Amino acid sequence: MKPTATALLLLLASCASDSNRIAGPAAKVTREQTLAIASAYQGLQWSPTEANVLHGRDSDGIRVDTPDESLGKFGHQNGWWKPDHQMRGMPYKWGGFDTPREFLLGLKQGMAAGDVATYEKRRLDEAAVSRYASGIDCSGFISRCWRLTRQYSTDEFYQICTPLQSTKELKAGDIMLGKGHVLMFSRWDSMRLDHIIVYEATRVPTWRVNRGSISLERLKKNGYRPWRYRNIVD
Repeated sequence: MKPTATALLLLLASCASDSNRIAGPAAKVTREQTLAIASAYQGLQWSPTEANVLHGRDSDGIRVDTPDESLGKFGHQNGWWKPDHQMRGMPYKWGGFDTPREFLLGLKQGMAAGDVATYEKRRLDEAAVSRYASGIDCSGFISRCWRLTRQYSTDEFYQICTPLQSTKELKAGDIMLGKGHVLMFSRWDSMRLDHIIVYEATRVPTWRVNRGSISLERLKKNGYRPWRYRNIVD
């Protein structure tokens, strides 16, 4: 028996509502909660308009480049989202720390949907974070998944984490931390034993919260090491 059109609409609305809600700050977080939050960011559905495109200076004079399909015209690669189309996955924003609900509200208010990282933004650090763009970056994403009270930078995670002796100790919700970037371990890749499944708010090449398989050897060669948040519980 096929579901009615009304039933389908109700189901879609329920799914969208669930992805918009994530648990708020807490002293501890379970591994299950961490994965649920990550999934909400990766599966977030949203519909941008031309009002959410920005390539230029915002009202504070900060350069913003949204990762929309026109990104290549402005010297960057891998723009992906399209105005007036349904998109999936929260876009990357330099310095971003938005919840799914905050992001969707920002879209309605005409905020820029994401802001790509550049050499200049890395040089300026917090001074290059736009108040007129919405989205999340790699450390903001992990901070939300761990239900932290504020956004921690990649340089600060060492303060609240314990190093693991081996990647064999990795459990869901642990991280692989490198210089300037961080990924969250989900599980081992059953198809390729030298790969792991991770969640991350990626810069190049996808500019969004993404879930995928990555070579563990490649991560190690690039200086990534396994860490565990001290307040994560099984």
